[in-house]
Parts: sequence; structure tokens; C-alpha cells
Amino acid sequence: MNIDISTPALLFPAITLLLLAFTNRFVALATLARGLRQRYIDESKPPPTILGQIKNLKLRLLLIRNMQALGIGSFFCCVLSMVFMYFEKQETGEYVFGASLFFLLASLSLSFWETQISTQALNLELSDLEEKSRG
Repeated sequence: MNIDISTPALLFPAITLLLLAFTNRFVALATLARGLRQRYIDESKPPPTILGQIKNLKLRLLLIRNMQALGIGSFFCCVLSMVFMYFEKQETGEYVFGASLFFLLASLSLSFWETQISTQALNLELSDLEEKSRG
């Protein structure tokens, strides 16, 4: 396969938007974690679901950090592949661009996993509300 220097540039907008979305997720989770921590400290007998939520948040924060790292790696490889192509190292540039695609794929896979965990977290929160409405 033969690609030119503009092909890796096509990923720039997608990767940048993904990194922005991942950062927004991180900020939202950080706010949620601080709120849960305060709720845990303030309540004399915190609900048992809080510990489950905290455990869930720690895993999600780890995933988001790794999603961001893989996204940055993908972006870096895109730029590096363009540099190789600029210096007429076509084959090396194509391999580095391929690595960029794999980093992006891994980042998206982690994003999907984090979304699944997020759904579990919401179900945990809703179960807490259901218990309060019954009792």
C-alpha cells in the first residue's frame, strides 16, 4: 500500500476530538469522585453502594488515563509518520502510520469498556435510590 503525507493528517481532527472527549470524561469523573468522597465523610453511616461506586470510579479513571495515553500515542505516530514521509522514508512512514491506527483502535476499545463500566455505575446509583424508596 502506498500512502502520501496527507493521509495521516486525515486523522488529526478525529484524534483531537477524541482527546477532548476523554478529557471531559476525566473532569466529570474527578468531580464525581470528589463528591462521593465528601458524601462518604459527611454521612454518619454511608450507604454500602458508595464503596462500590468508588471502586468503579478508580477503574474508570485508570481506563481514561490509558485511553488518553493511547490517543496521544496515536497522534504522535501520525505526526512522526508524516515526518518520515517528508524525508522520503515512505515505508517507515507507512509502518508508523499503521502503529498509529492500532493505538487509535486500542484507545477506542478502552473507551467502549469504560462506557460499559459507566452503565454499571449508573445502575449501582439507581439501585441505591430504589432501596431508599422502599425503606
